[in-house]
Amino acid sequence: MIVKNPHRLDHHALLNIAVVGHTNTGKTSLIRTMLRSTEFGVIEDAAGTTRHVEQATIAADNEPILNLYDTPGLEDSRALFAHIKKLQAKSRLLLPAQILEHFVTHVAVNDPLEQEAKVIRQVLRSDILLYIIDVREPFLEKYRLELDILTQSAKPIIPVFNFIAEHQPELAKWRQHLAVYHMHATLEFDTVAFSFEAEKRLYQKIQTLVESHYTPLQKLIDYRATLWNQLCLSGAKRVTELIVNVACYRESKTTKNNLIADSLIENRLHDFVRKAEQRCLHDLLAIFNFSDKDVAIQKIPVSDGQWQLDIFAPGILKAYGLDVGSAAAKGAAAGAGIDLMVGGMSLGAASALGAIAGAGWSTFRRYGDEIKATVKGTKWQCADETTLQILYLRQKHLLKKLMHRGHAAQDTLHVDKADSEKLPDNWHKITSALRQNPAWQEASVARNNNPQFQEIEAKLVGSLLDER
Repeated sequence: MIVKNPHRLDHHALLNIAVVGHTNTGKTSLIRTMLRSTEFGVIEDAAGTTRHVEQATIAADNEPILNLYDTPGLEDSRALFAHIKKLQAKSRLLLPAQILEHFVTHVAVNDPLEQEAKVIRQVLRSDILLYIIDVREPFLEKYRLELDILTQSAKPIIPVFNFIAEHQPELAKWRQHLAVYHMHATLEFDTVAFSFEAEKRLYQKIQTLVESHYTPLQKLIDYRATLWNQLCLSGAKRVTELIVNVACYRESKTTKNNLIADSLIENRLHDFVRKAEQRCLHDLLAIFNFSDKDVAIQKIPVSDGQWQLDIFAPGILKAYGLDVGSAAAKGAAAGAGIDLMVGGMSLGAASALGAIAGAGWSTFRRYGDEIKATVKGTKWQCADETTLQILYLRQKHLLKKLMHRGHAAQDTLHVDKADSEKLPDNWHKITSALRQNPAWQEASVARNNNPQFQEIEAKLVGSLLDER
């Protein structure tokens, strides 16, 4: 939640957090990641992008909990440090924080240190400071001076290490330097490679430093955890819906050779699969609050498969109320192997129809047309096994990437086959069951209440979230 008019909120009731540090260390990026929004502030490689203090509010279930203040970078810490030293020499009886108050009160408009004054003013108004550090940078004098100045505010400081991926040696050196300032309650929070656990630890560290805000912060932690789990579950369910829709989709195809008709069927199949994946991508980006520019997905290489209804599959027999081990079912299955035609129908098919007819007309209607088509030699064109595997694996890869993508990331995700991902257990049984149930392609109460469908959905969702 980004607040345009900060005066509408009771700032005394909320926790005020200033995000401070040198220019270009990722202050705005941190806030974007915490808000899960790309709309806050401006992120550029150029130094000093943020010129004014900007505020955003984070809420738990519409209850504001804390204010975040994005501050300009401390560009000239050496000049600021020297100026404060002069003020201290003139007013030896004032406390360090009072010296800083004197500085921001008397700084003139267009003063060379006007930007630094904006930062210090917000520091003094805040309850806690998040000092953002780009660990790729060495610990230079300017950082030492910044820490000297910020500690004079007598505000709790949490150093936040940014850009930590593949920079562990540099991170260790930063920890050593901060230990000199007795700053041990540090946090690793990469604004590009997001981790919900890092966000949770940030709030927990704040809890330990501002006891008076412990309860509302706990409410925020619980709310954000619930929200995050819901987002991940929604993403997994959307991918599952894609797999179900594509696996259930089929076009009927007669055994007669008709190249034009076959080509039209093939084009419809390819078009359906590719559009279905694009819709899924769009929905996943919306769930995690990203845009189309965040992901580039290669055109899926759709292959055709030919498939024939197995009227003796356990799932179909159960749909007719038949026990797979019943005499009728076994007799039908045994007859299927006999190549004997009875009135244009194989003995096996005739036995099956006889067995199924015994289950009653109401249940026969579900598969009646498909069985008749099978008897007449109709086959179906569908997405083959390789296509379904590629579709699942790269959607799993994409989902994982979106769950670990910070909203400050500027690079475009490229999604290909994702061979490093794994298929769920019993993958072939899952796809076979989906092909046997084309009616599952459309969401319905009957589908969602079907125990077999619920089991398949749970397996797919679980496999998508197993490495979260």
